[in-house]
Amino acid sequence: MAELRDLYDKDSNKTDKTYRKGDLIPLGYYPMVVMVVIRNSNGEFLMQKRVETKGGDWGVTGGHPKAGETPIEGIITEVKEELGLDFSNENFILYDSGCDGKDCYKMYFVNKDIDLNDITIQKEELTEVKWFSMDELKHMVDTHELNEDQISCFIKVCNFLNKK
Repeated sequence: MAELRDLYDKDSNKTDKTYRKGDLIPLGYYPMVVMVVIRNSNGEFLMQKRVETKGGDWGVTGGHPKAGETPIEGIITEVKEELGLDFSNENFILYDSGCDGKDCYKMYFVNKDIDLNDITIQKEELTEVKWFSMDELKHMVDTHELNEDQISCFIKVCNFLNKK
């Protein structure tokens, strides 16, 4: 049976409506997408590579909260499922949110040093994880391994942190 998820309005307010993963979403309602940018003390960003059946691209940890989960609970679940890490006591900083006409989204940031050997990837979702510097990420855009949308989350978080 497909996973049940909450639906949100155009202002990112949770409604009393839900949908099943894979179902058509009713007009005027939006699923919530949560993502977390993880940066270590060296200024590197943790990226994960999706399996080929899910596009095979590099990205940050994220997904859709299950019905009844808050966005924070949803990102904690995603980190646990995809990386095998417990982030329940982390200090998540919300740095971007909104509704883009397709999805509502919340983008979080966490400073955390993680030994890659402590990660247990979800093999149905990912093939590898790796730390990347901002210069490496920009080079990945130049070589078309990342697109402008993918790197924008790193640029946004850096701009946000520089304003603090």
